[in-house]
Amino acid sequence: MIKGIKMRPSRVLAKLRSGGLASCVKLNSCDSRIFEIAAMAGFDCLWTDMEHVGNDWSAVEKQVLASKVYGTDIMVRISRGGYSDYIKPLELDATGIMVPHVMSLEDAKQVVRMTKFHPVGRRPIDGGNADGAYCNIDMLDYVHCANRERYVVVQIEDPEPVEEIEKIAALEGIDMLFFGPGDFTHGIGKLGQPDVPELKEVLKRIARACIKAGKFAGTVGNPGNIDELIDMGYRFISMGSDVMGLSGYFAGITAIFEEKKQKISNK
Repeated sequence: MIKGIKMRPSRVLAKLRSGGLASCVKLNSCDSRIFEIAAMAGFDCLWTDMEHVGNDWSAVEKQVLASKVYGTDIMVRISRGGYSDYIKPLELDATGIMVPHVMSLEDAKQVVRMTKFHPVGRRPIDGGNADGAYCNIDMLDYVHCANRERYVVVQIEDPEPVEEIEKIAALEGIDMLFFGPGDFTHGIGKLGQPDVPELKEVLKRIARACIKAGKFAGTVGNPGNIDELIDMGYRFISMGSDVMGLSGYFAGITAIFEEKKQKISNK
């Protein structure tokens, strides 16, 4: 065993535990270069996806490595399947996982059981992967640090779990509740209506439940509503995405060409 090897701490948790604000960006690209550029820009967390995006494990591993170079956290939204789908991102040394569409308190309990080590849960133990520094971290230290420095985020994005929000937030082993407004409006039959009263009420309720339970509240935001979210109590906010940024950038360039084409044709 190599002496002095420690599990790297979470940048996001350090900020949140000190009362700060953690920044996040959603990256749909599989290319680790995009992750390196975003990490260089200074984000606290990069959010990669295995629910909607065709990432495989080798792609995620490269994304983790690119993020680690700059001390940036990486959160993997998992594909819901067997327990291996939950723990493999953590074993690749992702700093957190996000579990989509958690539908009830019982569902959240099963998430904890699969992703947190004893005495909180019953996550299967290995230690021979990147998060355990390939068996170079003492096993007891590994288990303790993993429970403390790796976060489990459950997404609340359906109407079904709302009545159990306070119990879910209070559940030991859940570090953050992350509200998904798009799927929530879809679930209540009001897709694409960001100003419906039901949406605002759930946003407030999640924030209150997290604050009361000593947990963290997260959601997606934009320049127009970030102050409102912060005032509600949200301290983990994901803003923007690589696909939106590239679309805007490319559209701006093609617009210049279209303008020049029109100028030429008018001569």
